[in-house]
Amino acid sequence: MDLSVNPESLKKNVETKGAEHITLVFALDNEDFGVDVKAVREIVRVPPFITRVPNAPEYIRGVINLRGNIVPVFDMQMKVGMNHRELTDEARIVVISWSEIQFGILVDSVREVCTIYDSQIEQAGQISSSMEKKYLLGVAKHTDGRLIVLLDLPVLFDIEEILEEEKTSVATA
Repeated sequence: MDLSVNPESLKKNVETKGAEHITLVFALDNEDFGVDVKAVREIVRVPPFITRVPNAPEYIRGVINLRGNIVPVFDMQMKVGMNHRELTDEARIVVISWSEIQFGILVDSVREVCTIYDSQIEQAGQISSSMEKKYLLGVAKHTDGRLIVLLDLPVLFDIEEILEEEKTSVATA
């Protein structure tokens, strides 16, 4: 049995389907959302308690101690404008690492890691959603018929603004 990969067939696949994106799919209120798996550091169970942060925005659930590192935890349902629900045993914290910033996003469950091609993605401008379009990269039509909302995490959590604030506070210190 020949398992070698034909470079011509790979090139043809990219031409018809477009670039591939490896995506972590998670559930929020029975809807599927996806983030680039390259930004995911790890997935952990929700600890028995999350320490609240005084005067923090409502979507900041608090902080956890993850092997000696303090990690802020954001409630994705609150951030994207969904109704808050009680956590189940399937709830997880997806720890994201982006531009030297590490934070966790609280999700109802982690579904899978899948490959999504450009040809499966519809741009955010064509989507009717209660979520602000600037937070969306698009919606992917999975091969099994499900729709996966692809999130733009740096925009959703103002990562660039946080980096600028860090640079300013370091410069003034």
